[in-house]
Amino acid sequence: MSSTPRPARPASLPRRAGRQLRRALGARHEPLVRPLDRSRARAWLSALLGAVLALALAAGGSLLLYRSTAHLADTDRARLQQVDAVVRGVPDRATAAGSRFAGGYSNRIDVDAAWTAPDGTRHVGTVQAPRSAVTASHVPVWVDPAGAVSAPPADRVALAVSAACTGAGALLALLALLALALRLRLHALDRRAETAWSTGWARLEPRWSGRAGHRSED
Repeated sequence: MSSTPRPARPASLPRRAGRQLRRALGARHEPLVRPLDRSRARAWLSALLGAVLALALAAGGSLLLYRSTAHLADTDRARLQQVDAVVRGVPDRATAAGSRFAGGYSNRIDVDAAWTAPDGTRHVGTVQAPRSAVTASHVPVWVDPAGAVSAPPADRVALAVSAACTGAGALLALLALLALALRLRLHALDRRAETAWSTGWARLEPRWSGRAGHRSED
């Protein structure tokens, strides 16, 4: 009783990757493999190594960016101090509503306020406050040692997210360049293979079809 032979199972991904690596390095003896096949394997290997290098560069750059910006944020946090400013006057509600549409639906408005600096001096000026602020309410503001209002120090979570997004963007750009280089290299190899095939066919076709013998008889 004859049994139908089972089709061979395809090689696993690690085995195929190892085969391509040995082919690229010339360590795999395959009589039917052409030099162009080895060149293609080397192109894929170079792209893979470039992708690993791009990942390492993007991760390292993101880490360095986060450390530098976090250091600046810590310096600002040590230099600045948060104090309570007392609102002295708020803009007219109709004017505030008009500025809301003109300012992109912002939740904050400029109010007149007074605050005491860390050195004890009293300051008066304009600060940002929630739209719901009223006269005599307290608004936290960040000031420098001289008492001038300053931007708040950056949050570490926001800095980490910003650094990660920058690294991801750089990684995508590098991978796109690698993919373009690989595509161009493979296209050049395909053109070379087509040229070699056309040259070989032009040399062998007359013998294979018998036209070479007819020419010699003529």
